Amino acid sequence: MWDVTAQQQLTGKAFMTTPTNWRRIGHIIADEIYKRITGEQGYFDSRIVYISETGPYDHRIKRLAIMDQDGENHHFLTDGDTLVLTPRFSPTEQQITYMAYYHNKPRVYLYDIDSGRQEKLGDFPGMTFAPRFSPDGNKVVMSLSKNGNSDVYTMDLRNHGVSQLTHDNSINTSPSYSPDGKYITFESDRSGVPEIYVMNSDGSGAHRITFSEGHYSSPVWSPRGDLIAFTRFYQNQFYIGVIHPDGHGERLITQGYDVEGPTWAPNGRVLAYFKELPTGWNKTGRSAQLYTIDLTGFNEMKVNTPLDASDPAWSPLNP
Repeated sequence: MWDVTAQQQLTGKAFMTTPTNWRRIGHIIADEIYKRITGEQGYFDSRIVYISETGPYDHRIKRLAIMDQDGENHHFLTDGDTLVLTPRFSPTEQQITYMAYYHNKPRVYLYDIDSGRQEKLGDFPGMTFAPRFSPDGNKVVMSLSKNGNSDVYTMDLRNHGVSQLTHDNSINTSPSYSPDGKYITFESDRSGVPEIYVMNSDGSGAHRITFSEGHYSSPVWSPRGDLIAFTRFYQNQFYIGVIHPDGHGERLITQGYDVEGPTWAPNGRVLAYFKELPTGWNKTGRSAQLYTIDLTGFNEMKVNTPLDASDPAWSPLNP
């Protein structure tokens, strides 16, 4: 890589691989260029898992699917026989945690990408939102609904022990760990409408960080630790935005009829999400597609998928 102005080499590396692996090498080279120019880690050598959807609005067939972050090397992980929801990558292993409805009962599964092996973590009647891994990969944090009340719980993956973190007579959902594992952000309507809160990882010190009008949901902590992405519904529009963990600097970066499900690229500079639009002459159908956008709010790009797509989750860099 040569700087033509300074007349000097910026970096030089050589890679060798089999011909069938040329796309992977291309992504690794792109990451090297990105890092040398920006000084930050790249994100090109990564993958996205998402929910592939087909069929009528009232009877959607949903399958887990995975692809490179640019939409290539696409393949399905499940066959569509059971309803699957909210996949999330492990930060330490090539594993995905997700929800599936087996005989109309919600279950949490672990899926090993390399082997294709699935492991049931447990049956959780009434679970409302996706399980997410802790930064060390040893725990899963999730929302469980018991006796008409939803609270945040953790499960230790080593012994399957479950601990309750919130004890509040409201809906507490959508938890997400900070990258250092010290804090959890979550959504709660304890103030009357859904807002974003932050608490210590043991459940103590919960405090609200959003105070603008509208409803906030789906908070997810940046891998850099500096921002929390969210969905906001305000004046009949959906927005994807970011906010600092202390509650200052809220910024909306994209909007639409329905934009939801933000997920961070491994370098914390790009977000993926899905857009949903009504279809058909009577607007009772739906079409959902994946998009990525730079943290600045520019360079929005559609990610091509074979079928409709929703609820993306971005992987760490490939090992």
